[in-house]
Amino acid sequence: MSQENSTTMQRQQPAILSYVKDIPNLLSLSGLACTVLAIYFSITGLYAAAMIGMVWAVAFDWADGLVARRLKGRTPTDAKFGGQLDVLIDIVSYGVTPAILLLSYGKFEPIFLIGAFLMLSAAAIRLSYFSTYGLAGGTKYTGLALDNNSLILVFIFLFEGFFTQGAFSIVLYISGVGLAILNVSEIKTPKLSGSSRNVYLLATYTVVITAIYSVKLI
Repeated sequence: MSQENSTTMQRQQPAILSYVKDIPNLLSLSGLACTVLAIYFSITGLYAAAMIGMVWAVAFDWADGLVARRLKGRTPTDAKFGGQLDVLIDIVSYGVTPAILLLSYGKFEPIFLIGAFLMLSAAAIRLSYFSTYGLAGGTKYTGLALDNNSLILVFIFLFEGFFTQGAFSIVLYISGVGLAILNVSEIKTPKLSGSSRNVYLLATYTVVITAIYSVKLI
């Protein structure tokens, strides 16, 4: 390849930060911001605030896909970049965050490292499998989709007050590992974000969860 052709290709290649202007990517990064807050509040022990961050991370994750499918003028490269960004953020939102939540609630005792590793490993395997094979039959996921982990854990945390700290740490441990097993299982689950009814349900769930945990923060 001549130097002239190489220079031309470099000129045609967009700048890295040019993709930040893409609305779906902005929504993905907004979800990442919520995830960072969830991690921070998990580490500091403010779990009600962490739950709000986790549920909003899911909401933004769904929103970026919905907007991307409806936005006109996006190129195949835009879609490919957005897909890669989404996967990388998912491993943080649905793998790292629940693992840190478990470690923090377990007072960072060594036994909780095993559960955290299993949860994070399952998330990485699940995302790699999906990136390779996509939807089964074009309509269903193989294994429980990772966004369900956050939605379920946020719900389970509503019952924290009914247990001692030690007992609930066991509940959280079993729940996290159980979800990890479902993530890498062969069960077929529908793509929930593909239904407008489910989008409204998630919006309602997000608002209700935010309200409940906001009251707990007062």
